[in-house]
Amino acid sequence: MKRIVLTGGGTAGHVTPNIALIPGLKERGYEIFYIGSYNGIEKKLIEDLNIPYYGISTGKLRRYFDLKNISDPFRVLKGIHEARQILKKIRPDIVFSKGGFVAVPVALAANNLKIPLLIHESDMTPGLANRICIPYAVKVCCNFPETRDSLPEGKAFVTGTPIRQELLHGDADAGREFCEFNTEKPVLMVIGGSQGSVFVNTKIREALPELLKNWQVVHLCGKGNLDESLDHTAGYRQYEYIKEQLPDLFAMADVVVSRAGANAICEISALAKPNLLIPLGTNASRGDQILNARSFEKQGYSIVLEEENLTEESLLEAVGKLYENRETYIKAMQGSSHTDSIRVILQLIDNYS
Repeated sequence: MKRIVLTGGGTAGHVTPNIALIPGLKERGYEIFYIGSYNGIEKKLIEDLNIPYYGISTGKLRRYFDLKNISDPFRVLKGIHEARQILKKIRPDIVFSKGGFVAVPVALAANNLKIPLLIHESDMTPGLANRICIPYAVKVCCNFPETRDSLPEGKAFVTGTPIRQELLHGDADAGREFCEFNTEKPVLMVIGGSQGSVFVNTKIREALPELLKNWQVVHLCGKGNLDESLDHTAGYRQYEYIKEQLPDLFAMADVVVSRAGANAICEISALAKPNLLIPLGTNASRGDQILNARSFEKQGYSIVLEEENLTEESLLEAVGKLYENRETYIKAMQGSSHTDSIRVILQLIDNYS
């Protein structure tokens, strides 16, 4: 039986594509292990699947001054040592990395032990963690064809992003029952990412009185971001995080408002949900979400409002336009040439393991 180590973490977007691969890996007879951080979001998500999980030390590599820049390199060195010991114990045939800084020690340890490394990059341009790891990879799976321009010649392989198959089989009626929504008004679903977005949460809640005149709103606001004063607002439901019912909530949603993380928008487009993307700005990121969002807007999948242009008026106008022209957006997404990402990536894993 072949063995594979999956790694990646820090946000759900660095974990869910790995989770999407697990059923196919099991069908192919792989014994699966996961290396993540000691207490990151990936630990809970993976342990719930009964996959053996190993935590290692990790540190963030920053482009700006921070006192942690002094201590974090030592955490990374400790993580490399820990990852090396774990890999020597497991003796996997291949390592598959979804990125995030927890993946750096694992990738470097795999290279040291001459274990083949496959990397997946969801964004249009690779992040710092993946850029560190790319020289040691046999192949880099990409979501956007444009990403090939940012990678060494011959390493890029356009696969798309693995989508959790259970998302495709939601029940809209079950979603309405869960949220206690009716069928008289359309449903607006708001997603701020696994950690939530204070900015998006604030703007949505400011616009709630007007939104609720025409919409029912289900709001996934992130851990610690509930507003108890809104608990009994008719037509509004807020949750920190949803797991089991997520397919049903997607199924009932008529329009989705989301940040523009690559994994999130790929799931939304696979479900053909008209969407408003509010990318994280360059003041808080390297601008990858803006590139992702503009690519989807260009393909006719989305409307994009950057943070500086998001007002109550622009928000209401955008969601109204999406709903009014929903068939156009749905048709564009359904007509896209979605790659069978899971099958293609599993074939690559077979080829190099």
